[in-house]
Amino acid sequence: MRYRHLRHRYTIVVGSGAGWLAGAVWSAATWRVPAPPRWQPDADLYETAEAIEVVVDLAGVADDDVEVELFEDALVVEGRRELPACREGAVYHAAGIRQGPFRVALPLPGPVNAEGVEARFERGLLRVTLPKRGA
Repeated sequence: MRYRHLRHRYTIVVGSGAGWLAGAVWSAATWRVPAPPRWQPDADLYETAEAIEVVVDLAGVADDDVEVELFEDALVVEGRRELPACREGAVYHAAGIRQGPFRVALPLPGPVNAEGVEARFERGLLRVTLPKRGA
């Protein structure tokens, strides 16, 4: 697992439908780069008196395939899940396990101490402890 602390804010620009492309945000000078489709794993974020705790469901993901990025206002977890191929001649009747690249961005409710961050895998869950600044 790779961990990086970035000393700037995390920003996402989201539009609601195709109408936003024709608005003031879109101009001939703006280019859109298609990104590979990503799925978003389930995640919990809760706060205690001392820390902000994040739990991300990453069953089947190797810890080497995960990157954790801490921004001033968000925690971003991204990586890739690749499951073994099925046996030759097999026929799928259900395919509900998401594979490929993933990303989850969680806004932080307050400032954290980047020097004390702890991340660990436990039974398919990534657990990240972010100590509160000044706690």
